[in-house]
Amino acid sequence: MQPHRKTCRRWNEVGHAHFLTFSCFRRQQFLSKDRSRTWMVDAIDLARKTHNLHLWSYVIMPEHVHLLFCPTTAEYSISAILTTLKQSVAKRAKRYVEKHAPEFLTRMEDRQPNGRVSHRFWQRGGGFDSNLTEPKAVWETVDYIHANPVRRELCIRPVDWTWSSAIEMESPGTGVLSLDLDSFPRTEVG
Repeated sequence: MQPHRKTCRRWNEVGHAHFLTFSCFRRQQFLSKDRSRTWMVDAIDLARKTHNLHLWSYVIMPEHVHLLFCPTTAEYSISAILTTLKQSVAKRAKRYVEKHAPEFLTRMEDRQPNGRVSHRFWQRGGGFDSNLTEPKAVWETVDYIHANPVRRELCIRPVDWTWSSAIEMESPGTGVLSLDLDSFPRTEVG
């Protein structure tokens, strides 16, 4: 009997915003240093340029990332976007660890039943992907994303977490990544 393999169905629908969540390998805190968070910021910026995305919200937590964006073209692939986001960070992390902290490689080690060993930065699979079509759902998702560091007691207010779009949304030009606020839905949760 074949083992059950979890699958993730992706809906690449024109005009839909996407809320993505993806985690570090075994939910380890690989994004706890500014260095790795900066790699993630670079990857988000690369993905938005490569795949023509409007970035609406994000937070980089110690062991996972939340992103909210809206593709600006009719043809796009969430799988390709995830590859761009995750692959560049994983490659930079592995190169860094091999050169500066080879003992850390054991934390990234993924041993397969057949004996094959690989090193992972990200958890297997595509993570969580939700299509958003209603402005109210978009605003609720932004609030959820921005509240993440507060819920985890990493800061007091969402705008205090450097690695979030909360400060950029409140004061454009002050965050680590700009947002595409002109395309953002205008209806707020009331």
